[in-house]
Order: sequence, then C-alpha cells, then structure tokens
Amino acid sequence: MKINLANIKKAVKLLNKSECVAIPTETVYGLAGNAYSNLACKKIFRLKKRPKNNPLIVHYFDNNSLRKDCNYNNDFLKLYKKFCPGPITFILDLKKKSKISKIATNKKNTLAVRFPKHAVTRSLLKKLNFPLAAPSANLSSKVSSVSSADVKEDFGKKIKFILEGGKSSIGLESTIIDLRSKPKILRLGGLEISTIQKILGKKIIINNNPSKISSPGQSMLHYSPGIPIRLNVKSAQNEEAYLLIKKKKKIRSNYFFLSKNGNLKEAANKLYSTLRKIKKNKYKSIAVCKIPNKGLGRTINDRLIRASKF
Repeated sequence: MKINLANIKKAVKLLNKSECVAIPTETVYGLAGNAYSNLACKKIFRLKKRPKNNPLIVHYFDNNSLRKDCNYNNDFLKLYKKFCPGPITFILDLKKKSKISKIATNKKNTLAVRFPKHAVTRSLLKKLNFPLAAPSANLSSKVSSVSSADVKEDFGKKIKFILEGGKSSIGLESTIIDLRSKPKILRLGGLEISTIQKILGKKIIINNNPSKISSPGQSMLHYSPGIPIRLNVKSAQNEEAYLLIKKKKKIRSNYFFLSKNGNLKEAANKLYSTLRKIKKNKYKSIAVCKIPNKGLGRTINDRLIRASKF
C-alpha cells in the first residue's frame, strides 16, 4: 500500500498535541495516543467509554525503542525475532524510570507491548518520539473495527483524524502472552498457540478467563454487535441471522458465510465485518453454527462466547 506522507504528517502533528488518532494495523484499527501523556490516555478511555481497570496495549516501532520502558528475557527475544513486527502482544515488567502513563497501565508495574506490522503505522511510529497507546478503535465491549468506515460508524467526528490503511489483513486482535515467568496466554488471537510453543520449546499455560482483569481483552462481555447470540446452533429461528463457517448448497436470505469452504483464516478475517453487516441488516438476534475449536477456530469461538454475554 502506498503511504500518504501528508496524512502521516497530519497524524504526527495531532499526536504531538496529545490528541487521539485512529490508526490501521494488521489485526484491527487502533485508537492511538501518546503513551507518555496522561491527557492522551484519558482521552482514549473517555472516547471508548472503556473501564479504567482495563489497561492499554502500547505500540512500539522496534525492540530498541522499547528498552527505555521495559525489562525482557530470552523468551521475549525468541518470539520477537520470529513474529515481530506482527500480531503478538507481550506482557513485560515496566522499568521504574519509564515515562509510560500510569493511566495506560492502571497503575500496574507491567506493560502490554506490541510491534504492529502495518506499513502505514510503522511509518508513523518511526516519526514519533514516543510509543502509542492504542486499544481497538471501537466503543468498549462492541465489535472491533477492521476498516476506517467501521471507525467512523462508531465515533463519527469525535476522533480528530483517521489514518487510512485499508482493511485489516488478519481481522482479529493480537495474541497476548505474559512472559514475566512461565509463558502464559492471556488472550487468544491471530497467532496459533502451537506455533508459539514450537518457537519457545515449552508448553504454554492458557489463562484467558481470569477472575480479575490483568491485561486487555479479558472482559467477559466483549466484541458484541449489540444483539443476542446463540452458539453451536444447527438451524436458525424465524427472523434470526444464521452465521455459518462455510457456504451451504441451499442458500437463504438470512444466511451469512464466514468462508467459502471452512477456511479458518478467511473466517477470522470476516468475523467482525459480518457481525456488523448482520446488525445493519436489522436482525434482532444471531444463531451461530458449531465452529471447529482448533487453530484460529479457538480464537473465533473465544470472541463469539464473549459477544454472546450481551
């Protein structure tokens, strides 16, 4: 994608003034602000209507820019070398002299950090003297945005600027892994756990439903289109949208397909845009077929389970 330097310049100018800007990433669009600025972080929480106990992910250009804020270990370096920039977020220990806003961390001594792959946002980060706090650019508990149109739908003119970057290529949020002791998955995401385990050479604990929120993406109600969802359903009721993992020979007007042949990568990419489409089509509820609970299917199921808590 060709990078519009004038747009990058405009985003830099706004971010330097502690304003919020929507940015594209390969996972979903983010609502970004200066991670060192209390004012910018407050604006993020206010715009999203996000609970204050839900910390923010902070985005860096590279490992070198992270050094002044966090301590890290060999497990981090192995995963960074293999997957970064990319759809993985690390929970690391904050350094005492870090300038990261306590509002972004909910006064914790840890930080969720990511290195986004999207060329537009990497170009932006390279021109800034600070990292970007950037949760997903949607209203709290609602469906994440995978395009600039989604961001506009949620926020209208409340955001100063949306940095255009096309549709997000993955369409699901990053995998979050706590690396402070034994590696622990805190949120399922765009990277399969088996791939991460292979690089580390050790088994990983999965703890994405804790009793207390310790990282982004752990709220029980999340990713919701704002209407009831029924899971593992064989057929839809009258006037109910039916979300299917693959196309059927017999097609009805209330059928919505996530992929042509059951491809989980394609299904993950289409999940949020399809949920938004169903809501726009004025359906009052959604029935979801059984989705294979393997690979990215586990992440899709995680999102739908949380969305069903509406």
